[in-house]
Amino acid sequence: MYFVKTPAGQQAFKERHADLSPRLRSAFLLFDGNRSLAQVLEAISALGVGKDDILPLVTRGWLATREAGGEELQQPCAAPEDGSEVDPASTSRRYQQAYPMAVAITGGLGLKGFRLNLAVEAAVGYEQLAALAPRIRDAAGERAYGPLHKALFGAEAL
Repeated sequence: MYFVKTPAGQQAFKERHADLSPRLRSAFLLFDGNRSLAQVLEAISALGVGKDDILPLVTRGWLATREAGGEELQQPCAAPEDGSEVDPASTSRRYQQAYPMAVAITGGLGLKGFRLNLAVEAAVGYEQLAALAPRIRDAAGERAYGPLHKALFGAEAL
């Protein structure tokens, strides 16, 4: 089953509605009509969000179903900081895995990382998230950034 954000859902997100907790916000952003519910749940499994958490968003009218026959959008492929190539087929998977991590890291920075957190939440695809990686590393430090780097670029060393 594929879901898309409704205008009411986008408004609730924009207003930071109380029923849209930070972990649900991360999940909500991934519903673009191109990812199935199973794919989104897999991407955010580390956040502890399950199907039972998503269904109330549908009930409220913040998410609506989409027919599964649509074309998938291809995200442009960005090269990681070390100059190595990233397989275009893996960019979607990498983005889905790295996005919740980036939101958690920048959200944990408090006011210091507020604007960076907004930029991460606005990142629509792999390329945009990869472009924010150096800023996240500078703000959060090497230790906090390491797992995100691995998820984005598949590299152990920074």
